[in-house]
Amino acid sequence: MDAGEQRVLSGMQPSGVLHLGNWQGALVNWVQLQDRYRCFFMVADWHALTTLYQHTEELPALTREMVIDWLAAGLDPERSVIFPQSWVSQHAELALLLGMVTPLGWLERVPSYKEKLKELAQREIHSYGFLGYPVLQTADIALYRARWVPVGLDQVPHLELSREVVRRFNGLYPRARLVEPEPLLTEAKVLPGLDGRKMSKSYGNTLSLRETPEAVRSKVATMVTDPARVRRRDPGHPEVCPVFALHRVFSAPATVAEVEEGCRGATLGCVDCKALLSGAINQALDPIRERRDYWSRHAQTVGEILHHGATQARKEAEATMQGVREAMALDPMRLMSETQPSVGG
Repeated sequence: MDAGEQRVLSGMQPSGVLHLGNWQGALVNWVQLQDRYRCFFMVADWHALTTLYQHTEELPALTREMVIDWLAAGLDPERSVIFPQSWVSQHAELALLLGMVTPLGWLERVPSYKEKLKELAQREIHSYGFLGYPVLQTADIALYRARWVPVGLDQVPHLELSREVVRRFNGLYPRARLVEPEPLLTEAKVLPGLDGRKMSKSYGNTLSLRETPEAVRSKVATMVTDPARVRRRDPGHPEVCPVFALHRVFSAPATVAEVEEGCRGATLGCVDCKALLSGAINQALDPIRERRDYWSRHAQTVGEILHHGATQARKEAEATMQGVREAMALDPMRLMSETQPSVGG
């Protein structure tokens, strides 16, 4: 690796077609990172098995749709390495080796571990894979010598565990020289959904990146608004209105000011406010729709992009693993040379 090269690793579990929250929360930032770093963007399909292990037949279609959305949002396979995690077996190898030195207590104290167990109490996820998720995540990062991992402030504790695991591993095997990752803090844009809660597929309240203009208008028209504004003549409170929250993301500053003033002064009704929002969202989605249409009609090319990305990823990952095996005295060539019978023996 070029000493001056700065690398980024990030990924998503395959969940099919993405929504505005995914776009604003991650993809907008990923597209910008391509201008400054060597980026590796991973389809985290092995991570998805922690909760999707009973429905693996869905993964190919989910992966394809998600990657199409990545490309439609502006990820450039000429500038970034885009690949499925499961196509690079070194992820499993390094995760196994890191797991050998990771104390169980470290994993049990991960903030999201018990929270997720409660959230998904109706599903059987008390598995080794679920508990060991952070170890595989550490392997994902370390394989590509990624210094930077884009995260929100709430995710920093998870990355700190990866830093601790790498630190411990390098202490035990100094010649391994795994790169200790650092957080690349990004502004976390949590968008409200149609019902006012966080936009999430699990709530069924999303606007996807493939919505038609008509669907956007229809869905936005159903959005909840300021509950105190029962009649048009009632003054509103934009700061508590999900529609206004989306205006602040998608509308021009002049429109945001117009909407805020009209809402507070009861000169702009909710129907007109939603119509303005629909127009702004559709304008933002138009170039994504165009690119998504192209990639949807070129599914074979999408597959080629993933194969090419996986080839690049395997080359990088194997270079890291060669160093790890040598540092741990697990290098097969060394083992063979030390077990060869001596001449005349």
